[in-house]
Amino acid sequence: MSSHHADTAKNFPVTWEELHRHAKALAWRISDKGPWKGIVAITRGGLVPAAILARELNIRLIDTICISSYDHQNQRTAQNLKAPVAVEGEGEGWLIVDDLVDTGKTAAIVRNMMPKAHFATIYAKPAGRPLVDTFITEVSQDTWIHFPWDLNPIAYMQIRND
Repeated sequence: MSSHHADTAKNFPVTWEELHRHAKALAWRISDKGPWKGIVAITRGGLVPAAILARELNIRLIDTICISSYDHQNQRTAQNLKAPVAVEGEGEGWLIVDDLVDTGKTAAIVRNMMPKAHFATIYAKPAGRPLVDTFITEVSQDTWIHFPWDLNPIAYMQIRND
């Protein structure tokens, strides 16, 4: 989302309690779709939901993939910074977890790498929704979700003070 869009967007703050409740709902929704070989969390947003899903679904193996498409609140070209190590083949039996599917840029890269994996997010926007298999809450494309870990990160505060 560009800075211009961030200024005109609808704000949707999410508390830790809401996130936990929605992640547990996601676990319940996909509980009969396993068994899972493991989880691939899309960093950084997928880390917290992946930890909750791993606990709820009794999954021990968690790998990560790092696709960077945001710089604070500005969207930019997606870059694959780290591929999952444990996943072989097309991802069959794997659960991909992210907090949100937005434009679908990140999701498209991950989906191309693991086309047979099950892709689950807590939140989905219309542009990216077709790329995920399961989600809990749909929000409009012009909504900016403020996750609890996004509120005043130490690193961002240090940059602003330098």
